[in-house]
Amino acid sequence: MKRRSVLQSGALVLLLGAQHIARGATILAVRVWPAPDYSRVTIESDTALTTKHIFVASPPRLAVDIEGIDLNPALKELVAKVRADDPNIAGIRVGQFAPGIVRLVLDLKQPIAPQVFTLSPVAAYQHRLVFDLYPTQATDPLEALIAERLQDAQTAQGSKPGSTSGHDPLGDLIAQSTKKPVALAKGSEPAGAGAPAARTDRLIIVALDPGHGGEDPGAVGPGGTREKDVVLRLAHLLRDRINAASINGNTMRAYLTRDADFFVPLHVRVQKARRVQADLFVSLHADAFFTPQPQGASVFALSQGGASSSAARWMAAKENKADLIGGLNVKSKDATVQRALLDMSTTAQINDSLKLGKNLLGEIGRVGKLHKGKVEQAGFAVLKAPDIPSVLVEAAFISNPAEEIKLNSEEYQTQLADALMRGIESYFAKNPPLARNRSV
Repeated sequence: MKRRSVLQSGALVLLLGAQHIARGATILAVRVWPAPDYSRVTIESDTALTTKHIFVASPPRLAVDIEGIDLNPALKELVAKVRADDPNIAGIRVGQFAPGIVRLVLDLKQPIAPQVFTLSPVAAYQHRLVFDLYPTQATDPLEALIAERLQDAQTAQGSKPGSTSGHDPLGDLIAQSTKKPVALAKGSEPAGAGAPAARTDRLIIVALDPGHGGEDPGAVGPGGTREKDVVLRLAHLLRDRINAASINGNTMRAYLTRDADFFVPLHVRVQKARRVQADLFVSLHADAFFTPQPQGASVFALSQGGASSSAARWMAAKENKADLIGGLNVKSKDATVQRALLDMSTTAQINDSLKLGKNLLGEIGRVGKLHKGKVEQAGFAVLKAPDIPSVLVEAAFISNPAEEIKLNSEEYQTQLADALMRGIESYFAKNPPLARNRSV
């Protein structure tokens, strides 16, 4: 009799199958990450969710059916998580579409190219269902940057009594921007050209890359400070200094790979810097280790060969895992190809990166401790722009309680931003930016 009972129980499990298991899925968290580049919606659960989705163009909306679950309070929270200033999502509706099927409808503010995918458990996350909503008409970041700078220039001119409109060399760059000219590798010159002129009459662009963001918090200090937050504040301070500066009469402008709390894949950070034809790329981070003792700032450049130390190799491996934690859609058609195209590091780029890193390290050492007194090298994915001097700055060890306090200090952040600015200016003083290549 007992054996028959066990067999009947087994048959019941087989009949219910995956649907029963899925209905037992628990929604752990729901998150919405708005950004100009794209908006992301994440549903985290203790088991993988099965979905079907359809995009309706007019009015634009994405309907998603999540199978094997019933409507619950956690899913209802999505409705209130949409911000009024989200550039892509107007609102979210959620309801029980059929027994065991919950339907989400994302009402959109503009035409969208949606990506819907799942992520396996990693780091602190369990199973994630992700909706990435990319505008079909993306803004050109270089045109936006130049337009912003010209607006500032016109405002400044308008504030001067009797000022007249004169030639603005940035106008040439606007005309050229649609041709997407490619910046010359530092240390090279166009055929037949002499030494680069001290004044190039153009916008000097420094790409600032606040590490991590969105789903990826980066390292977390013992007091709960998140790396993604402190480096974004540092990037804002440094941006203000760059935007107020000039080199040999040429206006400088900072471009942030992320200006808010959202995730940017590593290869996209490099692509963004190249799209705006950045003269420098500075990635900002806050180090962490297993123990609280390590301290001090570090600066890293790319290595064509092996890492300069085991610590540099470990650091690169850790930072290169950001895509796994942040949630990269590996099925995206061109992600692998784009990443391969950027794996073309050049000797000239690395040499100039080392020069930039040395200048930054020297200035950082004036305001805080250094972990290593020289620029280290390793295979950081985010430093692989073949034509832009690129460095990664670890501002301090966020895992060290004393340095975590410093990173949260407005005084130290200001000192660090000033030091980084001095390092950038010192680099340009010795390595003036070349005129941009005007060919397509």
